[in-house]
Amino acid sequence: MHPKLFTIPLPDFLSRLLGVINITIYTYAFCIVLGAVIASLLIKRMSKAALNGLVLPNSFFYKIFLAGFIGGKLFCYLEAPVFYINNPAAALNIFSGGFVCYGSVIFIALFVIFYCRKNKINTYGLLDIIAIAAVIPQILGRLGCFFAGCCYGKPTDSYLGVVFPNPAAVHVHPTQLYEAVLLSIVFISMLIANKHKKINGQVFMFYVFAYAAVRFSLEFIRGDFRGSFFNGLISHSQAIAIATLCLASFLFFKLKKEYQPIT
Repeated sequence: MHPKLFTIPLPDFLSRLLGVINITIYTYAFCIVLGAVIASLLIKRMSKAALNGLVLPNSFFYKIFLAGFIGGKLFCYLEAPVFYINNPAAALNIFSGGFVCYGSVIFIALFVIFYCRKNKINTYGLLDIIAIAAVIPQILGRLGCFFAGCCYGKPTDSYLGVVFPNPAAVHVHPTQLYEAVLLSIVFISMLIANKHKKINGQVFMFYVFAYAAVRFSLEFIRGDFRGSFFNGLISHSQAIAIATLCLASFLFFKLKKEYQPIT
């Protein structure tokens, strides 16, 4: 795998000043940042076209990125609380370790709802747009996971199996690539649905249902244990998927009653 994209050697004076010889650009981080930039540009373009010329300030995107970062790290801590309690240094090193995508998605959605209500913006209309754009960093992030060798699947004899450094010499399902492909299908479906939606919020609800279905299904062949409920019956992510499906079902029927029209 290629967890490191490239390394930039620093001049001597910078090395002495910063205390490091090289700056390493990691593939996963690069994919996430690239996805965030593309998503931001798409949100700006779509919101201006679909929401009566709405121009979102740059601060909105900084806050979205921060919300996603905080949510992803917080849920990572909640997946392994005992480890982080016993290893406070690992918890304080916020730029190392993993992120939980569901945490980022939930925190971003909550921030957008708060932002829209505060600024009197069409909430469901903007959520539709952000849902479409959010899939881009998710797809690229899973490609980053593949190159980093994390989030892999269970051992398999299938010709699709790949070998990562850890576990060594074991063919496993490339669940990162499976998810990237499935999310690409979700992305295309959302673009089509957005053109034919009758009310705002439909695309966002479709995203919630589709992403929950993708994660719930793929968790059955994930090989990296990250905690479970009911004696290993379901993983943490599957439990969150069930909870979001229930919440989305409630919101969907509520949305149909309120009928927030497209403006």
